Amino acid sequence: MPRELYPIDDVPTKSIATEEIDSILKSKFLDLISAPLGGTVLDVSDEWFAPATNLLSPKTPIYSERQVFTGQWMDGWESRRHNRKPFDYVIIRLGVASGSIVGVEIDTAYFQGNEAPAISVEACFATNDSEVVGWKGERAGWETVVGRKECGPSKRHAWMAEANTKPYTHVRLNMYPDGGTARFRLYGVAIPILPDEKTVCDLAAATNGGMVVSCSNQAFGTLASNLLLPGRGPDMADGWETARSRTEDHVDWAIVKLGIPGKVQKLVVDTAHFRGNYPEKTIVMALKYEKEGVPECDDKDWKEVTSMNEGEADKEQEFESLVQNETFTHVKLNIYPDGGVKRLRVFGTRASQK
Repeated sequence: MPRELYPIDDVPTKSIATEEIDSILKSKFLDLISAPLGGTVLDVSDEWFAPATNLLSPKTPIYSERQVFTGQWMDGWESRRHNRKPFDYVIIRLGVASGSIVGVEIDTAYFQGNEAPAISVEACFATNDSEVVGWKGERAGWETVVGRKECGPSKRHAWMAEANTKPYTHVRLNMYPDGGTARFRLYGVAIPILPDEKTVCDLAAATNGGMVVSCSNQAFGTLASNLLLPGRGPDMADGWETARSRTEDHVDWAIVKLGIPGKVQKLVVDTAHFRGNYPEKTIVMALKYEKEGVPECDDKDWKEVTSMNEGEADKEQEFESLVQNETFTHVKLNIYPDGGVKRLRVFGTRASQK
């Protein structure tokens, strides 16, 4: 019996070499569907061998020889053999209100002989989850983000999407015709729903479009962008930790572009789970940057919005802003001399839209 056909648009994309995925995508953009951000699997055509929720894990895939009822345990999503539909699919709601898509990563780590031979990615903007789930494997309101691409065994694959700022709320990963994928990353920029000018919100939150645009160092597999994730997380892995410094007067730093420029009222520096490796001291600075590009760490216009404070282990430290009547676009967290911080919160009200 011949397999059904599903026409997919051949949209412009650019392949990214495995060794460049982290520098081009992972370190510069938000994974819009990661589980810590709130990405949610809404529907899946088949997950007999391994659940689709594994796709959204921020952790590196692992291998185990453990056997379970369905066979070999796999750290990823794996469907049954012999699918007669064009593809198996998983429908995911983004962890942000909406977001623009920059790139896609498909990791088939440890899937060898059972990997998905090819994939495609589609997205839509919708306000009703049930409506999107009802589309199943049909075309309906889906738009192609990445056309059908071949995938090899146990390898990271990635593509830059066609440049645009169109917002999306849901994404569908299609595996042709079946098989397994370890991780699915959807890199992009969050598009927040702006609060009114009197509502206090976290101006730096990833869900509000905040982005770490530069940092001095990120080590042990941690990313400075983790500072802006929701919640406090289960362990140190989704915080920001720097390498041990060996020089006098060393300082590590991370610069955050606020998703919502505004007036800062309160800041929180959280060292959750960092107990023997928290910074000795911290300070937060802010500026209004209206030039192109990213502000330098030593820009003369940085203003202190907290004083220098002693670091503490595994604790949320709250500070009233020292400058509450000025509008800022960026903040910078300095840690002395090095160490780990879980989250940075920048509470305030958005700038007037005049």
